[in-house]
Amino acid sequence: MSDFGAPTRRRSDRMVAVLELLETRGHLSVSSLAGLLGTSPGTVRRDLARLEQQGLLVRTHGGAGPAVGGGEVPVRLRGAHQQHTKARIAAVAATLVPPGRQTVGLTGGSTTAEVVRALRTRSDLTIVTNSLSIGLHAAEHGQTRVLIGGGMLRSSSLELVGQLAESTLRTVGIDVAVVGADGVSLSGGLTTHDPSEARINRTMIQRARHVILVVDHTKLGRSTGAHITTLADVDVVVTDSAASEASLDDLRGSGVDVRVVPGRATPGLVDNPA
Repeated sequence: MSDFGAPTRRRSDRMVAVLELLETRGHLSVSSLAGLLGTSPGTVRRDLARLEQQGLLVRTHGGAGPAVGGGEVPVRLRGAHQQHTKARIAAVAATLVPPGRQTVGLTGGSTTAEVVRALRTRSDLTIVTNSLSIGLHAAEHGQTRVLIGGGMLRSSSLELVGQLAESTLRTVGIDVAVVGADGVSLSGGLTTHDPSEARINRTMIQRARHVILVVDHTKLGRSTGAHITTLADVDVVVTDSAASEASLDDLRGSGVDVRVVPGRATPGLVDNPA
């Protein structure tokens, strides 16, 4: 592919892995990253250059460090990362939406986007979301009743946030909320990178009768700063089998119903650099 085109799935996975490694370990040399990712130093340098252009990291002599102010991965990179695993998670989550007419709330995120695809055979749903990409996915996959509230658009996530978005959600009754998170832990609960997204996600959870959290194993045991809610507000967590037993035990110990689906790591990539 051209360096100026959209990243391929494998390159997207690798760049997300780079950002996660820098977030958890701080500055790393090119040779260290190449070894951890199972790729060449030249490939790592090209990835670092692309990520630096997008303001996602700071390059140093012989390596790189995390960007100042956080490491939120843009939505354009998230979609391909762990896609097969996310599709398996979504397939299970879709079976948890009861039959009949249901109002389903969906937060933004690549795993919730997979849930939209998994629900494509359901013609009896009303989809409520604050995410432009989720709303478009829902329409493309045959959903005819899609509600997207107004608000301020965040360019990195394509989600609408702020008081207008929150007030719209407060007028809607949600039967099932399917939510994602950037971090999930026993002590920190559900977290994301941006406080405004945390507030809109919290509002959706508060409006829902039943809450399903969909996260792949790389999100477990992490906290990313902006608190959404505690695990006490979650009914079911759907994750994959690469999650550590300690993380799964923490979830089960909190009283959450945990569903674990088969998942496989992408060869040559670090799934959980923590």
